[in-house]
Amino acid sequence: MPPKNRENLYIALLSPCALLASAWAVYNFPSQRLDWQLGVLTVVTVFFSSFLRIQLPRTKIHVTISDAAIILSFLLYGGEIALILAMLESGFTSILYKQRGGKIRNKTILVNVVNASVAAFATAMIVRSIYGSAPDAMLTGNTATVVTLLTVMGFSQFLFNSALVSLFVASKSETKTVVDVWTEYCLNALVIYLTSAVLAGVTAQAIQQINMMLFVAVAVFFTVVYFTYRRYVDDIKNTSAKAEQAERDRAEQAEVHVKQLQHYVLKLEQSAEDLKRSHEKLRHAAYHDTLTGLPNKYYFVETIKQLLKDCRDDSGRPFAVLFIDLNRFKTINDSVGHTRGDKLIKLVGNRLTELIGNTGIVGRFSGDEFAILITDLRSDRDIVNLACKVTECIAEPFNIFSRELFTSASVGIAFGNRSYGRAENVLRDAEIAMYHAKDSKQKYVIFDEQMHAKAVNLLQLETDLRKAIERQEFEVYYQPIVSLDTLTLAGFEALVRWNHPNKGPIPPSEFIGISESTDLIVPLTLVVLEDSCRTVSRLMDENPSKELFVSVNLSGKHFDHPELVDHISEALEKTGLDPRCLKLEITETAIMANADVSVEMLRSIKNLGVQISIDDFGTGYSSLSYLHKFPLDTLKIDRSFVNSIERGSENAEIVRTVVYLAKALGLDVVAEGIESIHQLSQLQQLGCEYGQGYLFSRPVPKDAIVGFLADDLGWQSLTRTMPYLLDQSVNDIRLVG
Repeated sequence: MPPKNRENLYIALLSPCALLASAWAVYNFPSQRLDWQLGVLTVVTVFFSSFLRIQLPRTKIHVTISDAAIILSFLLYGGEIALILAMLESGFTSILYKQRGGKIRNKTILVNVVNASVAAFATAMIVRSIYGSAPDAMLTGNTATVVTLLTVMGFSQFLFNSALVSLFVASKSETKTVVDVWTEYCLNALVIYLTSAVLAGVTAQAIQQINMMLFVAVAVFFTVVYFTYRRYVDDIKNTSAKAEQAERDRAEQAEVHVKQLQHYVLKLEQSAEDLKRSHEKLRHAAYHDTLTGLPNKYYFVETIKQLLKDCRDDSGRPFAVLFIDLNRFKTINDSVGHTRGDKLIKLVGNRLTELIGNTGIVGRFSGDEFAILITDLRSDRDIVNLACKVTECIAEPFNIFSRELFTSASVGIAFGNRSYGRAENVLRDAEIAMYHAKDSKQKYVIFDEQMHAKAVNLLQLETDLRKAIERQEFEVYYQPIVSLDTLTLAGFEALVRWNHPNKGPIPPSEFIGISESTDLIVPLTLVVLEDSCRTVSRLMDENPSKELFVSVNLSGKHFDHPELVDHISEALEKTGLDPRCLKLEITETAIMANADVSVEMLRSIKNLGVQISIDDFGTGYSSLSYLHKFPLDTLKIDRSFVNSIERGSENAEIVRTVVYLAKALGLDVVAEGIESIHQLSQLQQLGCEYGQGYLFSRPVPKDAIVGFLADDLGWQSLTRTMPYLLDQSVNDIRLVG
């Protein structure tokens, strides 16, 4: 950033602070303390104090009365008046200097006033936080209190004024830092402020102990003496021998320089030591986890970088990374609280550390993710054995606040060698393997390149999926649902299909899971819901004698969405579909995840007039105690039970039980996956009301469903005229046409 911009930024940041400090002083101005003494002090401080300077012996340091006067105002009248006097004195002195020909910009004058107000305000706050009211402390405090009060004021004024001046000067410089400016120009000012504090303290004590009028008279007398003395001293100096004066100046300068150098070296050594300690703390914080104290991901990346470099230089050996993820940790956190969850994380870290010992490095990355780095890899079998030990030690119970908690772990393994270019890729591959272990319910999985290719494909598919929703690449297909009693069309199930512009048709099994994990299932479901409602509404408008319904699947993600009822209501309002003609299919798992909340959500949906169906009934874990509480209309028998009808009477009894249960609860039954005439016949005998499957039709585009309305009676002749093929493997007649 250019110096001019930095200077403007400094002013922009400090000016509001100065305004706030001034407002504070005005608002809290102690009007009860106004007297003629304050008037005298104000006149002396603002108009004359900058001219009154005392040179310290054998130095070039001058103590101005202005600093002592401001500290004196602190002691006699408090921080509010001191702040106002500091601003007035700084502004008047700067303007007077400019009028006398001094080179000072208006911006610099503003900075001087701002710095004075901010420094005075900061000093007032520090004094108030330690001593309360400075005037009261001066009156009632003992000698030690007064000395420490003066010391605090002197140091505070020095620190804040010098820091602000150094920051401003450094902002205008291209080469010097704040520290450089401070040590070069501002360090000597400490003597000025401390001396001013002493002078102010002596003056305040004198004012308290003698008559004010006498003090003013004495002050005026000594002022006259002071100016006379200064004139006399100046004459003596001018008449002194130049050689002697030059020698004395050189000696004094050398002495001051040595002291300054010693002081600078001492400060530099202290700063270096502080910087070293600070650097060590920052490095530890940057490379370690705050909860467990274990190395974090950045530590692993740096370590693996060096290991890879050694491998490429033939000076290192292959290594291994175990990526560990706790199973069901979110459930544990939600059920027992974050305090116990954090305690569990610490205990897991302790167990892994004890297990590994000095053979490797244990780290925690985030949440419930841990990693182990084995740098001295001897054989792949050792790593596999270690992964088994990791899962076994984590599977043992944890005693947390007198309560046993259980968890398990999934482990991904990646072997590092010279083939890797980046350390992050080793961790990435170990994590990919871990997710494969989690998905496949295995304790551990070793990474291979196919996993990476699959991960890349999934990422690309997710990207394409987001674009597909924007580009409306999805199409809704409809599979007829048939009344098994009359073999006539009763309705449709809406099924989404994706025709990828480059890859062609993509099966729902490949993109539905991704859409649920990325929350894209909600906009995708809304596309299906609105399209299916509009299609069936149009069909019934064109065929008033037909009463049809359409079933739309709801995912668990969408079922938990707080705006689900509004989404359904908006779709019905847009399309004009009678709510009774819409049936929403929800899986057992989605409903039972939080049964009590599900009851309220289902009732809200039912209040719209929409029908509700449990999809894939029998494959989940519905509780009969809850089932009768749910406001349901239909149970849908999963295709696995329909297919099993052909393998024995026991499987048929399962379907019979489901049908009887539905009848007892007053629900309709839909059987899906009907593919053979034998299945159709069995379901008719069991009293199943509705069915769907390839026996009747595959899912078709919306343009093709008009044919079902024109020729739905053709299903009644299935048993007489449909082409068939004897399937020797199951000894049954199946559809081939």
